Amino acid sequence: MMDLIAKATIQIQKPVDEVFEGIVNPEKMTNYFISESSGRMETGAELTWQFPEFPDAFAVKVIKAEANRLVSFNWDEESTVNIVLEAQPDQSTVVSVTEGGKPYNEENLKWLIGNTEGWANFLACMKAYLEYGIQLRKGAFDFMRKK
Repeated sequence: MMDLIAKATIQIQKPVDEVFEGIVNPEKMTNYFISESSGRMETGAELTWQFPEFPDAFAVKVIKAEANRLVSFNWDEESTVNIVLEAQPDQSTVVSVTEGGKPYNEENLKWLIGNTEGWANFLACMKAYLEYGIQLRKGAFDFMRKK
């Protein structure tokens, strides 16, 4: 049986170097995804991420950060996230995210649905921020905070 892989793709109307910087630079990423990071996403970095709607910190191990092409990391022992950037002739960038490697079972099927939705949201928020300076995530998940 095949492993489960969450996938999402979007085209951002910005050059690949700006999109890459938007992913690896915590000062940019905190405007559309996380609330804080302990550092830049660089090959071998071990970071801690915080999200505005969750009290827990998440350990992130950067496997590889290849300028303007790829960011690969783990934040869960069973899966790897790959963010692949593809420069387009019109100076836009296609961004594809995959996260996977989990075996097929009921619990992981729920994970797949949630993470596919999550990565699609990540991409939409990144597009809004990088193209228009809009912070779509701000207040969007306040309902998820533990009361």
